[in-house]
Formats: sequence, structure tokens, C-alpha cells
Amino acid sequence: MKPIEQPIHPGWLRAMHWLNALAVLVLMLSGWRIYNATAFLGFSIPKDLTLGGWLGGALQWHFAAMWLLFFNGLLYLAFNIVTRRLFHKFFPLSPRALVTDLLAALKGKLAHADPSHYNTVQRLAYLFVMVDSILLVVSGLVLWKSVQFPLLRELMGGYEGARLVHFFAMAALAAFVAVHLVMVALVPRTFVYMVRGR
Repeated sequence: MKPIEQPIHPGWLRAMHWLNALAVLVLMLSGWRIYNATAFLGFSIPKDLTLGGWLGGALQWHFAAMWLLFFNGLLYLAFNIVTRRLFHKFFPLSPRALVTDLLAALKGKLAHADPSHYNTVQRLAYLFVMVDSILLVVSGLVLWKSVQFPLLRELMGGYEGARLVHFFAMAALAAFVAVHLVMVALVPRTFVYMVRGR
């Protein structure tokens, strides 16, 4: 009898990954439309890359996706902690291993033979996304309910500071998504693993 193959990514992880991907896409596109209402950094995002049509519509999309990311993100973090996946997959981190893997990646020689094992660059990138997502939620709370979160507002340098933090945290997440998609294109079987689990 053939042994049952263990999935590389369990079902809960795959479902949460795709829900997070949907939430992030909607948040970015609607967020760019919200940004365009003031364009406080002196440039605008092309309207074809935005979602919502007008400021009110963009805000509705943004809040809907915000709650999806918030609750799905909490569940993702809880599942990773309870199953101990967080500690097994993302730690330990060492500066030496990071430099070695980063140099190998830049030379196009980073091994991908074992898809169940993350190299140090992947570990750091995924941990960064978790922290960046928390920063996006916290700065978003300040922008949404500034009066209700005065301590958070002050820690971010006031409302304008929170707006900058939110924008640049979003830009960092967009950069991660772009690199992530390039890496999936270079190692396409990782896409299959995230769809089928095996």
C-alpha cells in the first residue's frame, strides 16, 4: 500500500494564503485611489490601477478588505503559533546564513530542491511581511480613528506621520509581492504546491 503523501502546505495555510492575497490586492488598489484624493507626496497613481471609482467607493472596498486581512491574518498567526509552524519554518535566523543565501540568490544559485524548507532569505521575507502587515493595520487604525488612538498617533509622529508610515509600509508590501511573483515565475512548481498542497 502506497504511503499517504504529506502536503507541503496544509489546507488551512493555502486557504489563508489566497484570502490574504485577495485582501492585499483589494487594499492596494483601493488604497491607491484613496491616496489620489490628496496625492500628498506630489504624484498620482494612474486611475486604471485603482479600485473604487471615487473616494467613497474606494473607502468601502478598503474597509471590507481591511477586515478580511485583519481576521484572516489573526487566524494565520494563531494557526502558525499553535501548530508550531512559525518556529519550525521561520527560525532560526542567522546573519551568516542570510548573507550566504542572499549571495546565492543574487547569483541565481539558490537551491529549491526541498520545497518544504525555507531558506534564510525566504524566512526573513515572510517574517518581514508579517511585521509589515501589523504596521499597516496599526497605522491604518490611526488614519481611520485618529481620535480614538491618541497614543498610537503620537508614536507615529501624528496623523501626517501615520499617513507616511501607512504609505511606505504599503509600498514595501507591494515590493514584496512583486519579488514574490517573480520568484514564483522562476520556480513555477511552488505555485502548484500552493494550489494543490503537493
